[in-house]
Amino acid sequence: MSKDGMTYAPKGKPNPVVREGEFPIAAVALDHGHIYGMVNGLVEAGATLKWVYDPDPDKVKEFKGKFPEVEIAGSLEQVLEDETVKLIAAAAVPSKRSALGNRVMESGKDYFTDKTPFTTMAQLEETKQVVEKTGQKYMVYFSERLHVEGAVFAGDLIKGGAIGQVIQVTGFGPHRLNASSRPDWFFEKEQYGGILCDIGSHQIEQFLYYAGCKNAKVLHSKVGNYNNPEHPELEDYGDATLLGDNGATQIFKVDWFTPEGLRTWGDGRTFITGTEGTIEIRKYIDVAREESGDHLYLVNKEGEKHYELAGEVGFPFFGEFIKDCLNRTENAMTQEHAFKAAELCLKAQEQAVVVTP
Repeated sequence: MSKDGMTYAPKGKPNPVVREGEFPIAAVALDHGHIYGMVNGLVEAGATLKWVYDPDPDKVKEFKGKFPEVEIAGSLEQVLEDETVKLIAAAAVPSKRSALGNRVMESGKDYFTDKTPFTTMAQLEETKQVVEKTGQKYMVYFSERLHVEGAVFAGDLIKGGAIGQVIQVTGFGPHRLNASSRPDWFFEKEQYGGILCDIGSHQIEQFLYYAGCKNAKVLHSKVGNYNNPEHPELEDYGDATLLGDNGATQIFKVDWFTPEGLRTWGDGRTFITGTEGTIEIRKYIDVAREESGDHLYLVNKEGEKHYELAGEVGFPFFGEFIKDCLNRTENAMTQEHAFKAAELCLKAQEQAVVVTP
C-alpha cells in the first residue's frame, strides 16, 4: 500500500464463490488506484478478470503488471459489447462515474464504482432512473468498511448484540495529501465533488450501516481550506453531524492533514456507542505501538477485549456481491443503501458552511 493510500489494495484469503470463468469481469477507467482493491477483492472471491481498458497506455501497463492474466481491450465499446462480461469495475474521475455507470448498465452489465459515486444530485437522480429501467446494479466501493477486517468484524459484533442498540457513531478519516502525486482533477471541485462528497462518503455509509438507519438528516456541516492556498478549490478539512431516522446520531471529521511521520496514509478510526457497550476500530495502524492495522477494542458487560483481526476475518462483501449479481439478490448491500449514502454526502456538501476565507 502506498503511503498516500492511492493504491489501497488489501489482500485477503482467496474464498471463491464461483468457478473459474463463471463470473467474467472487466476493469475500465483507471483514474484512481482504488481500482486495484476493487478488482483484487472480486478476483479473490472467484471472479475471472477478462478485460482492461483505459485510454492511457501507461495506466494499462501498470495494471497488467499487477494482473498479468488480463487482456487489453482496444476501446470501451469492445468491453461493453462482450456479452460474456457480467460486471464492469471502474475508478473514473468522480464527476464522470455516473455517466460511465449509466452506459455500462444500459449495455446489460452491472457496475461497480469507486466512491464517491456521484458529484451532483442530478447525476444521482438520472442514475436512479437508469437502474429502474435496466434492472442492473450500481454498486459502490466503500472501502473503509468493506475492505477493512476490523470494520467487518464490528458489523458482526453489532449484529450479534455485543453492544446493544447503536445510538452514536463517531468517525475520523484523515488522509495524507501528498499533493505532488495527485492528478489535476483532484484539485478541481467540479471534478472531485468536495471533501464531504468524496472521502466523507465513507463515514456516512458506515453510520447508516452500523446504526441501522434507512435515512438521516444532515444537521450541520463545515468545510475549509486551511493550508493549501495554491490549490484554492481543494477542501482540506470537513466535518458533519447527522441524525438518523431511528434517533442514532453521527459526528465525523475528514481531512488531508496526516503528518509525514505516520507510517501509513491515515489513522482512520471509528467509535461506536451502544446501549450496552462500546467499540473502537483502529483501522490502519495502532499509533506508536504497532504498524499493523485492524485493531478492535470492545467493552461491554463481559469486560474489555482487544482483537487483532488482520488476516482473521476476510472480506465477505465481494463474494456476496458476486452472488447478488448472479442471483439478482441484495445481500452484500442494497441499492437503496448505496443511493442513500450518496444522497446524504451530497446534501452535507451542499449545506456546508465554509469556515476559511
